[in-house]
Amino acid sequence: MSEGRSCPLAYRYEPASLCANPMPVTEDVLYVIGGLYGNPFALDEIERMALAEERQGRSVRLVFNGDFNWFNASDELFRDINSRVLSHTATLGNVDYELATPNGGAGCGCAYPETVGQDVVERSNQIMVKLQDVAGSHPDIQKRLATLPRYHCLLFGGLKILVLHGDPESLAGWGLAHESFAAGNREKLTEWFRSSGADVMVSTHTCLPVLWSGEVEGRRRLVANNGSSGMGNLSSDTRGLIARVSRSAPLSESVAGLKTDGLHLHLMPVDFDVRAWLVEFDRLWAEGSPAAISYRKRVLEGAPLTPGELVFPSVF
Repeated sequence: MSEGRSCPLAYRYEPASLCANPMPVTEDVLYVIGGLYGNPFALDEIERMALAEERQGRSVRLVFNGDFNWFNASDELFRDINSRVLSHTATLGNVDYELATPNGGAGCGCAYPETVGQDVVERSNQIMVKLQDVAGSHPDIQKRLATLPRYHCLLFGGLKILVLHGDPESLAGWGLAHESFAAGNREKLTEWFRSSGADVMVSTHTCLPVLWSGEVEGRRRLVANNGSSGMGNLSSDTRGLIARVSRSAPLSESVAGLKTDGLHLHLMPVDFDVRAWLVEFDRLWAEGSPAAISYRKRVLEGAPLTPGELVFPSVF
């Protein structure tokens, strides 16, 4: 397969191994932050949201599940984003993997399905080349990225929270994409939950958000895909989204949420300063550049989804 569509062997893992050794966490709230895409204003807002929770006596763990790099194609912004993210819990996305280990022949590492046009694939590969040039001037950050895991299984309140970038088979898998749920992925979801033993799966990578609830082997299981924390996910809505996991309800209104067995799983909006971000975006990615062609409209307008299209209450 061509660059941008291939899925390297190094991206792959076995579902049964994912929650073999869960890491206990003691915080009251998890913020799972996928697809920051190098947006410092979104990161500012996420930190503000966490501080508001902490002022109410709730401890918060920030968990970045990949692709925190993408549009940050300047030395200053590249270092700023990575320094801030790597002070928290983080896992690799395909973008971060390809920055840590460049020239692997995977292009952007997106593993785009055939439904995505070749022009989109080629532009993503071009964005990656530019970002790899920047990353090459920061070997210390590349080394730190190279040490990150591809996933985390967190033991939270007795439940196994599996934090992925793609899906339970690949770092860049599309099995937890909005399109997969819309098409019906009952058998695969059942297999993944049985194999991994996870109670909740939290993913990103595929740019559109999802919430799912269903029963597997007599237990309620949940899935969240936050889409992107660094750009809009809904129609005429420029806010990013993060996945919030907690035993307590959120302080502010979510875009969508599920509650089961005392666990709250919500997609929370990240209301960053989009105008300030657009100024920086345009400085880094001029009109006609691959990022401007592929993403500027989404930065301004969001994605063509409504909140009601995010939730899949499947019945097993």
